[in-house]
Amino acid sequence: MARISVASGLPDFPWDSLTAAKEKAQAHPGGIVNLSIGTPVDPVAQIIRDALASVSGEPGYPTTVGTLAFREAAVAALERRYAVSGISVDAILPAIGTKEMIAWLPTLLGLGSDDLVVIPELAYPTYEVGALLAGARVTRADGLNRLGPENASLVFVNSPSNPTGKVLPIDHLRKVVAWARERDAVVVSDECYLGLTWEAEAVSILDPRVSDGDHTNLLAVHSLSKTSNLASYRAGFVTGDPALVRDLLEVRKHAGMIVPLPVQAAMTVALTDDDHENAQRERYRARRTELKAAVEAAGFTVDHSEAGLYLWATRSEPCRNTVDWLAERGILAAPGEFYGPGGSQHVRIALTATDERIHAAAERLTP
Repeated sequence: MARISVASGLPDFPWDSLTAAKEKAQAHPGGIVNLSIGTPVDPVAQIIRDALASVSGEPGYPTTVGTLAFREAAVAALERRYAVSGISVDAILPAIGTKEMIAWLPTLLGLGSDDLVVIPELAYPTYEVGALLAGARVTRADGLNRLGPENASLVFVNSPSNPTGKVLPIDHLRKVVAWARERDAVVVSDECYLGLTWEAEAVSILDPRVSDGDHTNLLAVHSLSKTSNLASYRAGFVTGDPALVRDLLEVRKHAGMIVPLPVQAAMTVALTDDDHENAQRERYRARRTELKAAVEAAGFTVDHSEAGLYLWATRSEPCRNTVDWLAERGILAAPGEFYGPGGSQHVRIALTATDERIHAAAERLTP
């Protein structure tokens, strides 16, 4: 039987191309400062770890829909933290990390070769990968009016943005929703950085100022990896249109896409306790303040970066040249071309390193 290689239709995994730069950075006498990925480095709060352990003795299968306690905590957190109201517990669905949810959403929603998926011009690579896994067509467009009369089946938005840290204003999000509704398209908003804003107000696609209280064909994807340091737990959820969430639930039940019960318990506490989240936000704020000043002192221009975990920086040269320049100083950053052609002269510099490593990077950059 002939084997079908799904991977053959996908782009190369971009971080594999950083091997030489990483080796150069590792050779620095002070060691590497790896700012190329957004992996949390700070400890998981004890209250969350205790919750994880509290149900570790349960032997039975968890439910795909998630525990009622988790869904109630998610509803309450959305309203308390982000002013999103009108969400029912039936419109909350846990995910095995939001990358999994984003990658499989086009497939789970039944998209195929006749469908067009719109992604941001500078975008997290998994939006494109998800469309390709479903066999759908992909186009990059921030200004949807540039698509003309062409219809789309799904539109991804990401505010605050990875990689740029750009925050989309309410009027822009309203226009996206209106454009999509004219075409009966689904809008999927990746909101994993919504709790990390520095210089602008970021709002959910489900905010009544955006949606007018109507969540039809709107989905918001939330992650606990960034604000609660739960990347290793694979902890996230999707919410919005109850009918779409119900459809996703039915498919995921058949496919066995189930979040482990201990992780659901940990998420419940993480969504209930704001103290650990506030403390983590302030850690990142302090790191951003130190690193941004050093990057600018080194002659970079930092564009956007009003929110999120990254500095979107440029020396007005090809991004791979900048990656090499930083690697000579023991610092590894991600080339902007990973995120689309518009990033060819930028690098993405992450704030996800310890205070000691951020300080080391700042010292190496300061003239």
